[in-house]
Amino acid sequence: MAILEALLEQIAPGKTPVRHLAIGVHWTAVCSRGCGLASSLVGEGPHGHTPIRDVGQLHTWSAEELAGWVQSDNLLEASIGMAAINSLLDAPERGMQEINAAEIIARQSAGKNLAVIGHFPFVDRLRAATRNLWVIEKRPAEGDYPEQAAGLYLPQADVVAISGTTLINHTLEPLLALCPREAFVVLLGPSTPLSPLFFDYGVDLVSGAQVVDEAAAMLTIQQGAIFPQV
Repeated sequence: MAILEALLEQIAPGKTPVRHLAIGVHWTAVCSRGCGLASSLVGEGPHGHTPIRDVGQLHTWSAEELAGWVQSDNLLEASIGMAAINSLLDAPERGMQEINAAEIIARQSAGKNLAVIGHFPFVDRLRAATRNLWVIEKRPAEGDYPEQAAGLYLPQADVVAISGTTLINHTLEPLLALCPREAFVVLLGPSTPLSPLFFDYGVDLVSGAQVVDEAAAMLTIQQGAIFPQV
């Protein structure tokens, strides 16, 4: 997990207090220096069989300590860790733009082969404009391909869009290894840290989210909002 280790190394040592922490059905938020988000991922075992450590005391941990949980095999703990990382990282002062990643993906993939890791809401409207569109999902919907298909389709792709949740479930590095060197690779979604680190690993565009209204984000997340509602 070299990328995760490199991300953790970008965090300055310290004991930043956790001001708020919420684990919603769809999103997890940790508020320390800023408000960081991550998808709430849970394991596939029987309900209630994968407890989070130290429940009821998470607010007493520092954000830096929680950030280390991103390496946990417990997916919900890793979600907390990813949100903690996003709460601690400063967005780069240069090279940032307010964009819609879907528009850039559409422009880059017109008439080309597009592989998408994760069923994003925009995928259906891109089908007519691409030569081929392969959506690869752990829980495939109709028309999607299972995760085992990544080895077949990623090497054929001209454009690859990868969900930031792959950082949480620890699949990003093997997926990047399957991408052609010349492919345009996008890492996107609110779980994605806004860090130039990913450019060293073959990513061309990093698209994440910045929380500008912490109170509204926490309220909606606690009430089960999906991301457009947040």
